[in-house]
Order: sequence, then structure tokens, then C-alpha cells
Amino acid sequence: MALHIDDLPAAIRRAKQELRERLPNYQAVFAEVESAMQEEAHRIAQLRDRGEPVIPEIAFADIVGNRVSAEQIALVKARGACVIRKVFDRSLVAQWDNDIADYVERNDLDRKLLHRAEDKYFGQLASSKPQIYGVYWSKPQVLARQSPELTQARVFLNRLWRTESEGRVHFDPNHVPVYADRLRRRPPGSESLGLSAHCDGGSVERWIEANFRKVYRHVFSGNWRDYDAFDAAWRTEVEEIPSPAVCSMFRTFQGWTALTQQGPGDGTLQLVPIANAMVYILLRALQDDVADDDLCGAMPGRALSIKPEYHAPLFHALSSIPLMQPGDTVFWHSDVIHAVEDAHRGKGYSNVMYIASAPFCAKNDAYLARQLPSFLEGRSPPDFPTDHFEVDFTGRATVDDLTPLGRAQIGMKT
Repeated sequence: MALHIDDLPAAIRRAKQELRERLPNYQAVFAEVESAMQEEAHRIAQLRDRGEPVIPEIAFADIVGNRVSAEQIALVKARGACVIRKVFDRSLVAQWDNDIADYVERNDLDRKLLHRAEDKYFGQLASSKPQIYGVYWSKPQVLARQSPELTQARVFLNRLWRTESEGRVHFDPNHVPVYADRLRRRPPGSESLGLSAHCDGGSVERWIEANFRKVYRHVFSGNWRDYDAFDAAWRTEVEEIPSPAVCSMFRTFQGWTALTQQGPGDGTLQLVPIANAMVYILLRALQDDVADDDLCGAMPGRALSIKPEYHAPLFHALSSIPLMQPGDTVFWHSDVIHAVEDAHRGKGYSNVMYIASAPFCAKNDAYLARQLPSFLEGRSPPDFPTDHFEVDFTGRATVDDLTPLGRAQIGMKT
């Protein structure tokens, strides 16, 4: 279901009043949180500045061989992110990258992009126009999503979550539905085409909507140390404000697959690798220096912007992901702060396929029913701007390209 709010300033004022009344010592609690976050961000910055890795890395072969250690899993859950190496063979990914380039050029996409629908989702961010293509149904994207390799990696990630709590089973981690997303194709030398720091998966809803408040029940009660970012309770029942650019699926992890080599300085991904940084964000908006009808600049139907004037301590931990090779993947928790470097100073294209990890649940099954006609007709999926570029594209993936696993993942019942 969708959340509809007629008078947003009034709703924000009411929500903040209720949350403050339930947590009368909100200032003291936030002071604790701020101290803890400053310490963690400083520790991560020290590691990063010494050249040590701050984003955990896992070999896909270790997932296959069930050799991922408890220590590795604990670190992934603390940082809220990981790189999974060598999910795909480099030669296969190189072919996919060439096939996508051919698909884009053959169908004259660059000319059509001049007439694309406006994507307002990133409109409030200081940097807001990454070179993201509204392409969802190229054969490489469809083949990657339905691949046994990426499916196994995403099942592993889904299983990091507490799927049963509060006396309920929240989702099935072993079935991975398709959430069709876009491509990034970024040429070298591009400037100011990044994305400033933000979170996806809800903006003002996190404070206002009833099930979001239940997700963050320990935070809003002041027992913030009991908050578990990987507890799925209520996550699959939250309601978002309708928008043509907000994800309405529950994603355990956002993610992308590298199609080319890329690393720091190549206009790539940056993360604040603190899984529970949302605790700081939520309580920061309740402090007295933020206007009663404001949530640190959060806007409905947009990315949740993370701003230096409100969230300065977290920026100390903002770190570029490590050098990625074709076939490597990176995943980050759906609440983790992320950004994209403004400048691409590398020598080659910085190309990725956005492919997230999501589990089976009623919320996601409902989205599959809405998304399936988009695949069959080549239209843009429901969560995205209505460009519908691929309706008449030559070489678009069709039902004939789906394996039995792919048919199940995209919601085909037979």
C-alpha cells in the first residue's frame, strides 16, 4: 500500500511532537548516539587513511564452498556492506559490456535521452545527474539477474537478516525476485555527475509512517543499542509515499555488478560503512535546532539527503569502495548512506548494472505483478520515470531468454 499525506508540514510537526513525548530525554539519548558515531566514524577514517580496507570483501568461491567465517559475517553486518569478488567470469562480463554498448548504440538511445522524463528523485541533492541510463531489459541485464551465481550471492546476503522475530516470519530468504533497475555508463573525464550523500528506501516516512516507526522502535524508545539493522521486523510492511522514482520493493541490500574495472577516482561508489548510522539520522531530526516542520531537509518522494550541516560526524567515514574488476559485485544495506564521486578521472568507462538483493514476501510479490507487464512490453518498470525507451528496441530480452529460474524470479506463474 501507499502512504498519502495531505498536509506534510503538519504531519511532520505532529510526528516530532509524538516522538519527543515518547522520548522526553531525546537530547541526552542523541548525545550518546553522537559520541558513539563520532568514535566509529573516526575509527573507520583512520583505517581508510592508512590504506586498510573498510568495506569487507568476500570471495564468491567462499560463498559457494560455505567457507565465509563468522568474523567476516559480523564485519559485514557492522559495516552494512560488502564486496563479493569474482561472481562472474571476466570474459563473460566483457562480452556483456560490449553487448550493452551495441544495444544502446543500435537503438540510438543517446538521442532519445534528450527527451527523457524528468527524474526528480535526486533533484534535491547537490550533485544529482549521474550518467544512468533508463535501460532495464537488455539481454545482459536479464541474464545476470537470473544467473545461478548472482542468485546464490543474493541468497547468502538475504540470510544475513533475522527473518523471524517478534513472533513472525518476515520473508523467505531463499527465493530472490527480480527488481529491474538501470545501467550506469560513465565515460572518463566526466565531471560533476555524481550523487551527494543520501539513503534510499524512505525519506520522511521513516518518522511519520506507523510501520517505519516499528522498524525503528528501539531507536525511538531510547534503547538505541538494541536496534538491529538486520532485524526484518516490519520492514516488509512499511508504506512509502507514491513517487515515480522511489523503490517500492523491500531490498535487503542495494547493489551493482561491475562491467568494467573501476576504483577510487573513477567516479564510483562511496559509502558510510556504518550499518546503524540511521540511528543518528533519525534522532538528529528531533533535536531543537531543527524546525518543527523539518526533518533535516527530508523531502517526500525523494532520496533522503544526508547533509554536512546536520550529519557532519558521519561524513568522516565516507569512503570510496575498493578497486573493482569486471564480474565483482558490491552490496550495501538498504539504510546505508551512499554517494557517487563527482569526477571520473580514470581512463576507461565506469560501467555497472544495478542489481539489488531482495527476498520473497507479500510486498515484493505485489510489485512483481506490477512489473511483469513492463518486461513483456519493454516499458520502464513501475518505480521509474516513464520513458519506455525499450518498447521498440531491437535485441531486447523476451520471455524466450528466461530460464525456469528467471521465469520464477520475474513472477511468471507458469
